[in-house]
Amino acid sequence: MTPLLLHACCGPCSLEPVRLLRAEGFEPTICWTNPNIQPVSEWQRRLDTLRAWADEVAHVDVIVAGDDRDAWEAAAAPAGFDRERRCRACYALRLAEACRVGRERGFEFVSTTLVVSPYQLFDACGEILSAVAPRFGLTPVWRDFRPFYPEATRESRELGMYRQNYCGCRFSAAEAAIERHEARDARKAAKAAARSAAPQV
Repeated sequence: MTPLLLHACCGPCSLEPVRLLRAEGFEPTICWTNPNIQPVSEWQRRLDTLRAWADEVAHVDVIVAGDDRDAWEAAAAPAGFDRERRCRACYALRLAEACRVGRERGFEFVSTTLVVSPYQLFDACGEILSAVAPRFGLTPVWRDFRPFYPEATRESRELGMYRQNYCGCRFSAAEAAIERHEARDARKAAKAAARSAAPQV
């Protein structure tokens, strides 16, 4: 098996990448570097969930790398609700730290679980990993894990893993809350319309 450093954003998103990469002949070591996750209690809960699964189920090593919150605030937070600009800065910071660890630990290959979720900016993430990895002497292993998101969701629920409902930062939490409220309002409106259209008896 070929060693590979796998940047992981959370436990549930790690399930399928670890399985699929192993099927390809890689042996992943997970690298946790996510200074975007707020509040710190949420960061800890996600890390604890990842570690428990990695130790008890997947038998994969986890490296807890640097989480420079000041750097995240300087690089990503100024973009605010400009999601494209914010996420690009966030990806670049996290993937650069993972690649730094990869070079330090003697890895040749690097990948990320970020692209399991269909809510992430797939093309932007791939572009950034492809640019950052060579600067650290690493080869990016870029795969489209998105088709396996439903399977990861089902399996993580079966395992009783904690599943978060926003990407990680305070801006994504607000965006997710707005989307949930809009979806709820749309469901209510659809039910009201259906009742109005129903024949009166």
